[in-house]
Amino acid sequence: MSEIPEGLRYLASHEWARLNADGTVTMGITDYAQQSLGDVVYIEIPEVGAQVTAHEEAGVVESVKAASDIFSLVTGEVVEVNEILADEPELVNESPYADGWFYRVRPDDVSELDDSMDAEAYTEETAD
Repeated sequence: MSEIPEGLRYLASHEWARLNADGTVTMGITDYAQQSLGDVVYIEIPEVGAQVTAHEEAGVVESVKAASDIFSLVTGEVVEVNEILADEPELVNESPYADGWFYRVRPDDVSELDDSMDAEAYTEETAD
């Protein structure tokens, strides 16, 4: 069974977002996504300064089995990326909600997170 932490927001396409105390939003893929993909071997994420748009493609994650688009939960400017993933993409498999985060955004409108699911709704979405 996949880990689905409370307090995060989720998309049906299996991305998560955490609203940070400084108003930024950290994003990554869920435990369910990394399990489905298998061993992650490459991640393409936006650069610092790039603009991302809610519910639109913001990057790609590749595994030994497949490649999958990554979608943003909010619109805004990328203010930080997890540079460690370039050399250690396997962190996404080992720690998708902590060390395996992808990027942080300064959102234009944080209320866009309301358009995503809470942990309970995402649990129902991923129930087999």
